[in-house]
Amino acid sequence: MKVLAAALISLAAFAAVGETVERIVAIVNDEIITSTDVEKYAARLKTGGLADDLLIPDEPTKQALLKDREKLLQTMINAKVIDSEVKKQNLSVPIERVEQEIRKVAKNNGVSRDELKQALSERGIPFSDYQDFIKTGLERQSLVEKAIASRIKISEDDVMNAYAAKHGGNDEQAFEYTLAHIYFDSAKTGGAKAARQRADEALAKLKSGVPWDREAADASEDPGYEQGGLLGVFKTGELHQGLDAAIAKLQPGEFTNVIPASGGFEIVKVVKKKIIPDPRTEKEREGLRQQLYESAFKKQLADWLEQLRTDAFVRMNPTNVSVTNTQLTVVSPPGVPPPPTPTPDPNRKVDVPDQPKTPGRMPRSRSVK
Repeated sequence: MKVLAAALISLAAFAAVGETVERIVAIVNDEIITSTDVEKYAARLKTGGLADDLLIPDEPTKQALLKDREKLLQTMINAKVIDSEVKKQNLSVPIERVEQEIRKVAKNNGVSRDELKQALSERGIPFSDYQDFIKTGLERQSLVEKAIASRIKISEDDVMNAYAAKHGGNDEQAFEYTLAHIYFDSAKTGGAKAARQRADEALAKLKSGVPWDREAADASEDPGYEQGGLLGVFKTGELHQGLDAAIAKLQPGEFTNVIPASGGFEIVKVVKKKIIPDPRTEKEREGLRQQLYESAFKKQLADWLEQLRTDAFVRMNPTNVSVTNTQLTVVSPPGVPPPPTPTPDPNRKVDVPDQPKTPGRMPRSRSVK
């Protein structure tokens, strides 16, 4: 149940007795974030330590956080809110899955598990911290894929519209055609002039209603003739420019006028026609698809995090409340249920590395340089 953020924090015998141990800067559900947590997290980012690429996807984001402690704290709060949801949904990852991922990382880096462990040690990263990092990353990955990634669908129409918008509304489209032709050979008696005349006569018959298959069987001079004059299946860009242009606006069942062909003339019929991704622009379109996905992921991630934070108890302490060695108490207004009351432990481990996560795309390998 959401607890109102108007809850007041007071300290028993604050400043009167007890030694200051830590300064609380935020409370997230039943956990606290201290000023030391923030400073250590900033130091880890600054020195290239383990960081979560769900919340810190790139170098510009990292540099922006290092320049703004408020944004850095908000990122830490988001991490704790996500981890609370992981616990709520019981998405804990077993150690066997963690080890599997670690061995995969080692393999992708071309090293053994022991060599990976040594590389981490040289960077001052305890292997147990790295295991925590991988474990939490896998758990977050599972949660985010369930809540966001699996729900994002980028259709071919979305990509086509983005491509058209980028290229000024160019409506050029690619097709796959099944084609047939009736061929007239200029090498026969009378040469090209006679071949063209025969082609014109055949075209006139077709326009008068003579069935294509009959005229193809009677008139085609193609030495490799197949029933109906079938040529095969072709895609936009695979045909010579003249034929591509001639059939571009034809519908199935329609045929061209007489057009030049290698060694003669031909009449070409479109038997079948279907829209396909343009092979000439497929690479660019895949890039657009990824951009659309990442844009949708970024927006949905922000909305999802906002909802998680709305449902959670998050209390900021801009005045840097001090925690002493006395008991911390949380006092709520009358009729308001009290928020969770954490009891800080001076010996608690406060520097658990945040976890890796890749927004809008498959998680990348967690390399160690």
